[in-house]
Amino acid sequence: MANDAIRLLAPDGTLIERDETAHWLQVVNSLSEQELLEFYRQMAVIRRFDVEAGNLQRQGQLALWIPSIGQEGAQVGSGFAARPQDHVFPAYREHVVGRIRGVDPMRIIEILRGQDHGGWDPKEHGNFHLYTLVIGSQTLHATGYAMGIALDGASGTGDAQRDEAVIVYFGDGATSQGDASESLVFAASYQTPQVFFLQNNHWAISVPVSTQSRTPLYRRAAGFGIPSVQIDGNDVLAAYAVTRTALDEARSGGGPRFIEALTYRMGAHTSSDDPTKYRDSGELEYWQARDPLERFETFLRARGASEAFFAEVHEEAEALAADTRRRTLALEAPPATKMFEHVYTDPHPDIEEQRAWFLAYEASFGGGQ
Repeated sequence: MANDAIRLLAPDGTLIERDETAHWLQVVNSLSEQELLEFYRQMAVIRRFDVEAGNLQRQGQLALWIPSIGQEGAQVGSGFAARPQDHVFPAYREHVVGRIRGVDPMRIIEILRGQDHGGWDPKEHGNFHLYTLVIGSQTLHATGYAMGIALDGASGTGDAQRDEAVIVYFGDGATSQGDASESLVFAASYQTPQVFFLQNNHWAISVPVSTQSRTPLYRRAAGFGIPSVQIDGNDVLAAYAVTRTALDEARSGGGPRFIEALTYRMGAHTSSDDPTKYRDSGELEYWQARDPLERFETFLRARGASEAFFAEVHEEAEALAADTRRRTLALEAPPATKMFEHVYTDPHPDIEEQRAWFLAYEASFGGGQ
């Protein structure tokens, strides 16, 4: 972990109270005890869901699973930092951010089972936009949307209850894509109300970040004229404080911000990957000792969180896992015409023509085919 990375919780779960953390601790101190407990609840519940989804994939119920185990601190902290009017553009691993914004995790299951091409209407799910499997492309989507917010005068008005911002999630591997660099160009040029949230989990599938970049990734943004910081991504409090501040600054007209969250993908890149082929056990053990969930649990217990609370969270997590398994096994194949739905917001003649052709083609086989 870099020495200049912003950290509020030490790996042993103790609060770091120094001059350099005072500003960020002020942001954290605005959180209620209930909000802190909710951070933990979301982290613990989504991890159990994650494990269950991986099991379902291994049993042939999903075509693919994309785990987020180890990255819950970065995601929960930043996810709660966004305000209701903000827009969130995920990559494909932000399961808990989607849940925070109101997405039923089963919608993610349906995508990775191959039963849905999109997943949800962002307007109906907390402005949480669709998963993007094309690496890095969501950075351009987010920047374009943020340009629209600025051009529409929906940011920088001084009305904190109305002004909007965008947060986009991407990984270290995406920084090697041209889309990510292009998005930084346009964000800087148009001074978009936007936060780039880079989850550096140290591996772009089997390529280490040390091969991708000879310098810390957050310094790239400075080259585009975008203020940037690096945080301990396994510290949920740091993720919250820094992201809340960055979003507030962007929303108020301060232009884009860039956060590099240093975290670690404890599992495989996806269920089709075997990380034992390219990383050693010592590295995994180092990061397991910095588990964001265990770190935050230690912090909460020291503050007096009760055994009843942790038991309640465990029960909720097990209930979600059981419900996920039940609902997954009950899924039926959708009608083939579902592929034509939600391609555009409004009816589109080309799509309608394709739907008509497909229906005629299907009918040509006769009943029962």
